[in-house]
Amino acid sequence: MLKFYYNTGPNPTKVTLFLEESGLPYEPIPVDTRKGEQFKPEYLAINPNAKAPTIVDGDAVVFDSNAILLYLAEKTGQFLPEDTPKARGQMLSWLMFVATGVGPYSGQAVHFKRMAPEQIPYAINRYDYEAERHFGILDAELAKHRYMLGDTYTIVDMAVWGWARLIPFVMGDGAIDKMPNLKRLVDEINARPAAARALAVKDKAGHAFKTEMDDEAKKFMFPQNARLAG
Repeated sequence: MLKFYYNTGPNPTKVTLFLEESGLPYEPIPVDTRKGEQFKPEYLAINPNAKAPTIVDGDAVVFDSNAILLYLAEKTGQFLPEDTPKARGQMLSWLMFVATGVGPYSGQAVHFKRMAPEQIPYAINRYDYEAERHFGILDAELAKHRYMLGDTYTIVDMAVWGWARLIPFVMGDGAIDKMPNLKRLVDEINARPAAARALAVKDKAGHAFKTEMDDEAKKFMFPQNARLAG
């Protein structure tokens, strides 16, 4: 059975959505990053980047959430666009857009507003602006059609949902209301039974992730800070 190493962050959650949508059997294995489990030697052996998610599918090991989505979609033949160079090009473009833009800028916006030891207006403004700009591009694309690649629900929509569902946390209450097309997609996916199951995996599996951001958690989540204390 496929082993799925996950936590409750946006990147693992979009992979959980695919697994629940596809019906592919899997074993969820928690990686509690606030306890430092991502740095255990046995986990680094399958994901040298010390992040979640990762899957182990027989001899295949895949890390990075969008790489996993693409791998699973091609493995199962599900949630892919039509089989044309044009459609595949669009799929890859938008998957990389989420991976290299939406996720990183949203993550940094959250970090500098909520986690940084000091408020740096320049950093907050830069990452907040870029997160808003990237989400705005998605909203404009969704004004053209129901889903990111047209009329077909694909892994691109799952990748977008993983982060867009957190817009209120990233950009503040009311921000998603200014992006009606993106809100429509998020609401539609939220209403799917697979999404509810994806969000409930940790409870169903009995995995209690650490929620406190105490000194121990900060040491594991932000190891770069050790250089400041040196």
